[in-house]
Amino acid sequence: MKTETLATLSARLGVSITSISRIINGKAEKYRISPATAERVMREVQRCGYMPAGFAQNLRKPGSGLVGLILPSVSNPFFADMAAVIISELYRRHYTTIVLDSMEDESVFLDSVKTLLSRQVEGMIAVPCGEDGTLMEAVGKHTPLVLVDRFYKDTQLSYVTTNNYQGSLEATRYLLDCGHTRIACIQGATASMPNQERVSGYRDAMRGGDKEAWIKIVGNEFSVQNGYLETKLLLAAQERPTALFALSNTILLGAVKAIREAGLRIPNDISLIAFDDNLYMDYMTPVITRVSQPVTDMAFLATKLLVDSLGNDAHGGSQLRLSPTLIHGGSVSILSAGPEIGSTEI
Repeated sequence: MKTETLATLSARLGVSITSISRIINGKAEKYRISPATAERVMREVQRCGYMPAGFAQNLRKPGSGLVGLILPSVSNPFFADMAAVIISELYRRHYTTIVLDSMEDESVFLDSVKTLLSRQVEGMIAVPCGEDGTLMEAVGKHTPLVLVDRFYKDTQLSYVTTNNYQGSLEATRYLLDCGHTRIACIQGATASMPNQERVSGYRDAMRGGDKEAWIKIVGNEFSVQNGYLETKLLLAAQERPTALFALSNTILLGAVKAIREAGLRIPNDISLIAFDDNLYMDYMTPVITRVSQPVTDMAFLATKLLVDSLGNDAHGGSQLRLSPTLIHGGSVSILSAGPEIGSTEI
């Protein structure tokens, strides 16, 4: 991986090294550098993940007692549950947690990383946004760092995640075993590695025979609104699906709202299955069939990996995938029962 320097930035942008340094240090206005140039430089700095030499080393000071936690949405029940475990475990080990919300925005995520470094955190646990891990690889060389739930492709960084592919594959196969062939998949953030693996599991389960012709993947956010809008469109189609696979608990909530507004019943008129688990799903009517992730175990392991690496010179290398479980509720109708339909541990 090519290392970015002030010299490489200068050559690529046609801006002097001195000016780039002043812009990065917030002194563009003082030295009368045009706003357009400053904006262009900062946009490129953020894109390529440039970090000034010694930045991470100088900012991380052992003994601060601070650990950073970056989440893509603190309002998402899945990440809220994860945060509760991590914060509690870190407190038990005498660390204070600084929690930042990246709002599912890669630029905000990168700014959050730099903010935590400026606060002299001893380490970080992060649910990353985007697909470019350049900055995080650089940070991980100097600061203990563990990714949780999401990770980067071909990364050397430590992470703890669920076997998202297998969970999605089994959930889709269950719908197929129940006789459904028109199964629509409502996905989340397309750059998210768990989302990509869940979509791959859905595709592979649907391939073969006449099923492949009805592969339908829609959506682009792990949000209630995304689930709501995409379900409205699916239900309005001339040939609507008999089953929906929502790739997160938030997408599920939006789908349920749209289904009820349409005057349809679950599972009599349309079946529904979700990726993610939460206690509220047991109190819905009907109880939702879903793929349950071991979120508590993920949070415990991520915290342990981080704490064990604090104070060590070598960071990274532990990459763990945990098995999900398919929990059966009453949200899937059986059009034609296949073999061995029942509780499944994946």
